Amino acid sequence: MIPDLLKETETKMQASVQALIDDMAVIRTGRASPTLVEKLSVEYYGQPTQLMQIASISVPEPRQLLIRPFDAASVSDIERAIHTSDLGLTPNSDGKVIRLSLPALTEERRIELVKVVHTRLEEARISVRNARRDAIKDMREFEEEKLISMDDMHRGEEETQRLTDQYVAEIDSLGEAKEKEVMEV
Repeated sequence: MIPDLLKETETKMQASVQALIDDMAVIRTGRASPTLVEKLSVEYYGQPTQLMQIASISVPEPRQLLIRPFDAASVSDIERAIHTSDLGLTPNSDGKVIRLSLPALTEERRIELVKVVHTRLEEARISVRNARRDAIKDMREFEEEKLISMDDMHRGEEETQRLTDQYVAEIDSLGEAKEKEVMEV
């Protein structure tokens, strides 16, 4: 019973870390990366669609993205989505492809991005702690219902705390790496 609960808790914690990794990929570091725009929501024939589903995205130069829509009629929709996003980029279009030039990050913008990174890190930590709280609550209910012994409950709580510490440390190391990457000139 406790091993199943621990496995479920670990799965939730892994999902939190994976969500953080996905969030961090979108945070710009001055280098062009397709992950910056591939999940951008584009209004395509009345349906919100991820950009990566309606266009190919490549990096012809270190500070430039090239977006080649599969359907030429969607160029204006993609441009509109880029304008309305919080990327702060201006698309250049020739009617067939869209070029996004990424300007060099200013020191002020780097500091703002570090703040965004810290916010995302804290959200991930909270998610991991919530998984721990739910697991411990379930163990206490099991103990109250006499499904497990008090010793088993304490061992389970210790194991849950060990998992929490492990995933929080992983989140912290991801954050340090991203902060270093953002501040790199």
